[in-house]
Amino acid sequence: MTGTRKTGEFCWINMLTPQPAEAREFFGNLLGWTYAEIPGLGHSVKAGGRDIGGLFDLNAPNTPKGIPPCIGVMVKVDSADATCEKVTSLGGKVKSAFDIMDNLRMAVCFDPNGANFDVWERKKAHGTDVDSTQPGAPSWFETLTTDVKRAAKFYSELFGWTAEATPSFALNYTTFKLGAAPVAGMLQITPRMGKMQPYWRTYFTVRDADATAREAVELGAKINMSMKDVPGAGRFCGITSPQGVTFCVIQYTH
Repeated sequence: MTGTRKTGEFCWINMLTPQPAEAREFFGNLLGWTYAEIPGLGHSVKAGGRDIGGLFDLNAPNTPKGIPPCIGVMVKVDSADATCEKVTSLGGKVKSAFDIMDNLRMAVCFDPNGANFDVWERKKAHGTDVDSTQPGAPSWFETLTTDVKRAAKFYSELFGWTAEATPSFALNYTTFKLGAAPVAGMLQITPRMGKMQPYWRTYFTVRDADATAREAVELGAKINMSMKDVPGAGRFCGITSPQGVTFCVIQYTH
């Protein structure tokens, strides 16, 4: 994916971490991220010189209590307020939309199964335009959920996505498409995965997934999902940073 993201596409990420300085160093070393300070708030994150998101202190006074370390995702919408109304009507939950200066209007949302996502209404800020094939760029988004049918109906009606079930690793994998373009995936949480809250996870592009996994461990991270191949797509694994942030890295076949 390249260029400014369209309505219905993922356009930004926000990392919340209890050790922001250490996180910046870890992800800078592992994924090549660079940063610019946002005075009094945190840091913007760049991959390949293009803005992709923000990195913030989980323990900051303005951060809601009880949130674990995480990477939050944002989807572009035409109207944050109208989207909030629709989320509620479809069985989800929202927190009131608010402005980030004159850059954007956003809202914190939860699908009916409890997975958090945020929405971004463009004002001056358009979100990322990074080439998702570049190292360090977010390139795939996937929700792990407790009720696949309920989530498929919710996101299809909310964003106009089409849900297509495709077998993967002997699991039923769902791909969400916006028009003909894949935008996200979905997996059922199984007992083998352990007890977990539904959430959205982010995949970052790397040139060599195995080398990245080895480097992550050397930098103090843990592998939370062993290396897997997706025929025709790529090779990926799951990682938990030393600061407790979970994410995936993927080496694409093409």
